[in-house]
Amino acid sequence: MSILLNRNTRLLVQGITGAEGSNHARLCKAFGTNIVGGVTPGRAGQEVDGIPVFNTVDQAVAATQANASIIFVPAPFATDAIYEAVEAGLKLVVCITDGLPTWEMVKVKRYISGKDVVLIGPNCPGIISPPEKAKAGIMPASSFMPGKLGLVSRSGTLLYEAAAQMTAAGIGQSTAVGIGGDPVVGTDFVDILKRFNDDPDVEAIALIGEIGGVAEQEAAEYVKANVRKPMCAFIAGASAPPGRRMGHAGAIISGDSATADSKLKALSAAGAAVTRNPAEIGKVMAELLASRS
Repeated sequence: MSILLNRNTRLLVQGITGAEGSNHARLCKAFGTNIVGGVTPGRAGQEVDGIPVFNTVDQAVAATQANASIIFVPAPFATDAIYEAVEAGLKLVVCITDGLPTWEMVKVKRYISGKDVVLIGPNCPGIISPPEKAKAGIMPASSFMPGKLGLVSRSGTLLYEAAAQMTAAGIGQSTAVGIGGDPVVGTDFVDILKRFNDDPDVEAIALIGEIGGVAEQEAAEYVKANVRKPMCAFIAGASAPPGRRMGHAGAIISGDSATADSKLKALSAAGAAVTRNPAEIGKVMAELLASRS
């Protein structure tokens, strides 16, 4: 009933003793996530809401058999935290931290290439699976409900908004993933779409993109060739002037292919039902599902 994250996932929280790390560790745990430990150098032996703290990821993995991590480490040290998690053999790493230099992420991408690990982020809201009661992220759990929709977004806020609209329309979610809005991220649309497409429990897909780059066009190519499940899409930033960054570091129009129009046209041509109004994402999906049934 989910991709990447489920009730059996054994999650670590890197940076758990910081304000954000401790707060979201508690919220993830309250949702039902199986958090087995936290990591903050020099804080071994402490606890956060009953969660044991270790000095290193290696020590935490040895003691808890963790297989995933969520990172709340400050930006100057976040890439080192990613390397540490990957070197410890974790299969899923979610980096919430923003402000990581693009050139550092280029090196991280090269490092994880070919390794058995999925990196989500940085600068992302994370991942949630409502049917599995598992969350490795900062999204408000109240916006989500169990179901069979796969939701993927570059924007965290629009991920929550789209989920809330789906929930209000009675359309539950299997997994929702915020891949992050930076120019270079660990996991892209195509990787998540492949997983949704291969999951028999996912009956429909929603994609929320942004101006900038060609990630949505690459997604459209994959969808056109492979996806036959009902799908809707929205692209944020239609009113952004060329050359001006809007919100995320990756949301900047640098050519015709980076515009909202070009992305919507590509997704529409691939068979997705598109909308230009963010308030109608749930409505479009509900109508699409009704027409298919």
